[in-house]
Amino acid sequence: MAGVGLAGPLQQRLPGLEERLCRLCHLRNDEDSADAFLMQASATLETLKQLSEDGGENSTFSNLVQLYAQAVLDITYFEENQLIDEDFLEVSSLQKVEELIHVLSEPEALIKESGENEPLSVLGVELLECLYWRRGALLYMFCHTVKGRKEWLMEKMETFKKFLSEGVNYLVKMLGFRCSVDLNEEFVSQDADTARLLHEGIFSDTHLLAMMYSGEMCYWGLNYFGKGKPPLQSTDSGSNSEQHCSARTEIVDFRDMGEKMLKKYIDVCEGPLREHEWNTRNAKLILDYFRQLST
Repeated sequence: MAGVGLAGPLQQRLPGLEERLCRLCHLRNDEDSADAFLMQASATLETLKQLSEDGGENSTFSNLVQLYAQAVLDITYFEENQLIDEDFLEVSSLQKVEELIHVLSEPEALIKESGENEPLSVLGVELLECLYWRRGALLYMFCHTVKGRKEWLMEKMETFKKFLSEGVNYLVKMLGFRCSVDLNEEFVSQDADTARLLHEGIFSDTHLLAMMYSGEMCYWGLNYFGKGKPPLQSTDSGSNSEQHCSARTEIVDFRDMGEKMLKKYIDVCEGPLREHEWNTRNAKLILDYFRQLST
């Protein structure tokens, strides 16, 4: 059955998600390739509503939350593409980014409100990785875009720093959900490169990109807020949502984390993936910058 405590939190969220989907369907471009994700989200929500209302052997806690998470991922994917296509130029883009981060956090919030403490056991590793990847990658893209806008930075420097810290945290946590695989000696001897990748928890290109993205964000953090930097004057007073986000953001040691991520990225790209021509030039330049700071 659905499980004690699930019906209330889930039913509270479904109308908002359906309204969001309906609004996007009205705004979409008929030629937009992301329409498939909205259609898939609509079908997922219909399945979710039926299961939550009818009950039965498929209406387990895990199944319902996974369907909800998948609908969230599909709907927000469409919205993220709109922001990226517009180069985050809309005045409301900052608010939109914060809103999407909140929506992508809802599956875990639902699990917590329902009395469960282990999102990994409920959602499964692939969905949980995706939720963290999408938040981290969105913050990476936003920071990558606005770091060249001096006027914006002067007004929103604290928000920029917060987004860098949150983005790194999301990507690093995403990389930690798969524990190192214990491999037997026969497999290691037959395919040492694949064995090393699995042992490092690297199962896709996304894991590599997460390492590079987090390393770059650490570089931006040090470049703007590193030791020896004069205090940056900002008119960013911080909204209620920003203060709430800052309270839950874990402090990132940009240099230490950046070095760790980029060294691993380079080792893997020039080791097991040496034949796949992953570019390590920028990663090496950033590592040189980190080393210069320590001298």
